[in-house]
Amino acid sequence: MLRIAIIGAGVAGLCMAMRLKRAGIDSFTIYEKSAGVGGTWRDNIYPGCACDTPSHLYSFSFAPNPDWSRIWAEQPEILAYLERCAETHGLGPHTRFNTAVAAARFDSRNHRWSILLANGEEAEADILISGLGQLNVPAWPEIEGREDFGGTAFHSARWREDHDMTGLDVAVIGNGASATQFIPRIAPRVKSLTIFQRSANWVAPKPDAPYTRAQKTLFAASPWRRKLHRLAIFLRFELRFASFFKKSLLRPAFEKQLGVFMKHHVKDPALRAALSPDYPAGCKRVLLASDYYPALTLPNVRVVSDPIERIVADGLVTRGGAHHRVDTIIYGTGFRSTEFLTPVEITGTDGTTLNEAWREGAHAHRGVTVAGFPNFFMLYGPNTNLGHASIIFMIEAQVRYILRCLRRMRRKGLSFMDVKPWAMERYNRRLQRQLKGMVWDSGCGSWYKNAAGRITNNWPRFAFQYALAMRRPRWREYDLRR
Repeated sequence: MLRIAIIGAGVAGLCMAMRLKRAGIDSFTIYEKSAGVGGTWRDNIYPGCACDTPSHLYSFSFAPNPDWSRIWAEQPEILAYLERCAETHGLGPHTRFNTAVAAARFDSRNHRWSILLANGEEAEADILISGLGQLNVPAWPEIEGREDFGGTAFHSARWREDHDMTGLDVAVIGNGASATQFIPRIAPRVKSLTIFQRSANWVAPKPDAPYTRAQKTLFAASPWRRKLHRLAIFLRFELRFASFFKKSLLRPAFEKQLGVFMKHHVKDPALRAALSPDYPAGCKRVLLASDYYPALTLPNVRVVSDPIERIVADGLVTRGGAHHRVDTIIYGTGFRSTEFLTPVEITGTDGTTLNEAWREGAHAHRGVTVAGFPNFFMLYGPNTNLGHASIIFMIEAQVRYILRCLRRMRRKGLSFMDVKPWAMERYNRRLQRQLKGMVWDSGCGSWYKNAAGRITNNWPRFAFQYALAMRRPRWREYDLRR
């Protein structure tokens, strides 16, 4: 019997645990730092928090929800779905809440992982699986004087529900995916809202709408119709990927369409100029929001493109000396996306940690295994992110791959499985060549890249191609031992 430790009870960790249960494997424990399941959908509670993938695609294929209230579900509904999945699959007894993993070290002699918990306890496992993903540690900008601010300041991923912003002067630093969702919600009730953007984003309309009672009844009564609806969403989003190649003939038309969308809502030429990106669409993630541009045209909202020089007790000072007095600062600055597994120190066979192995950028074999770290698997690992479709689709492909590895280990009586360095190196050389042809490599800065400019997050092909590549492991690429 293989003892399995899963780090995190977010989407990835839950998917792994549910599929283990369905495969009849009960010898696993989930270590979750929070008081409940949900991961990023428990952490992010800002107004308007929603998924940018339609609900029926942003759900597990083996745990469908015919009762989604709308095309794009918001955070409370997604969290409720994940909680329901955990309860239905009986994951409660397998989960240790309020228990963070601090470190894990592989014991080469006994072929097992020694796990150190943040509370000082120790545990052991034969298999270690990370479900931490890429978007779990908030990123704070390095701005002089950040600690000197005398008002209220917080990150959007740590939203202060107890802070009433009605009638206050508010600053938002950042204009990414989170900011485009909460800005339209808070703009009408604050006295003034100043948005400090480093660079403009491409924004596409989000044609959201509630599902009718008749539609939900049909989805519940006819699983094949629900599956067909899900497939139609998947194919529509897959087609968008064709515009992400550098030489795509579709992107000019796509950019023109997005420009018309902005011009329809933003009549002021100066504001339009400030909101117009200077890089190809797709180089950074294209944002979906139908209410963002209208919010920026409200009389109490300003967009500032001048760089912030420092933060002072009563506000911010931008280049040129302009002083912006505010009561509240909200950091919509995203996550430390390229620092995979940052909260946990993972040590492999020769005493090297993952952070040391990834000095030049995170990389893995198929985004799942890393040479020198036996019996260790990752979900939503390096170069498995998508800029166009559902990450749950990718996670399910990884979970199936890991399950095949575990079945072989059990069937053959194996206690050691490590990807061979040559296999991982060959895979990543091919991957980096493919990435050179993608629009993400066009020069813009984004959370897809690390500080050196290496694209560590994205998969450079259609999502279905990843699923095909992950159908079964190539055993010759692994060092397998009893």
